[in-house]
Amino acid sequence: MVSREHEPSGEGYERIEQYDPALLERIAGHYAGILEAIGEDPLREGLKKTPERVAKALQYLTHGYDLDPAAILRSALFTEDYSQMVLVKDIEVYSMCEHHMLPFFGKCQVAYIPNGRITGLSKIPRVVDAYARRLQVQERLTNEIRDCLHDTLEPLGVAVVMECDHLCMRMRGVQKQNSVTTTSAFTGIFLTDNRTREEFIQLIGRRLH
Repeated sequence: MVSREHEPSGEGYERIEQYDPALLERIAGHYAGILEAIGEDPLREGLKKTPERVAKALQYLTHGYDLDPAAILRSALFTEDYSQMVLVKDIEVYSMCEHHMLPFFGKCQVAYIPNGRITGLSKIPRVVDAYARRLQVQERLTNEIRDCLHDTLEPLGVAVVMECDHLCMRMRGVQKQNSVTTTSAFTGIFLTDNRTREEFIQLIGRRLH
């Protein structure tokens, strides 16, 4: 069952939010206990609705579990005689580290070389979001995006490079404010042909617009 909340946004449109009410109540119940455990009073004015707000935020931030990334790609497959690189650059990534449940965010570069079929360009960022909106580690997120494109499109090759900033590195532990993490994953011709991989690396580092 999904609950829909209609609320005026104050900006000339009506905002509609969807939540699973049973899951909302379950998660909120745990967060009331967490507030008490850290020494807070969950009944004070500023915290009264915090468990519910956190529960709503968590449902949104992890809604990728309800999505099928391969189905997203299959919803827009087209036969096309194009066999050069297709590159979608600077896709924003927002995810949560599964070790500390703190955010990490950055950009993702995704390329593939078609083998008779292409997908709608918007589907690639949607696949990135479907995997990113789960508890993740950057390494697995990079591989999952690569594998989904490779298995679904059956292209000549796939390349994924992701660069992210991790708040678990900034706010706790080692507390490094300027470090970023880069991960990459390749299949097919991007692994076997150095010129193709070099072209990809040059294109993602170049501003063409």
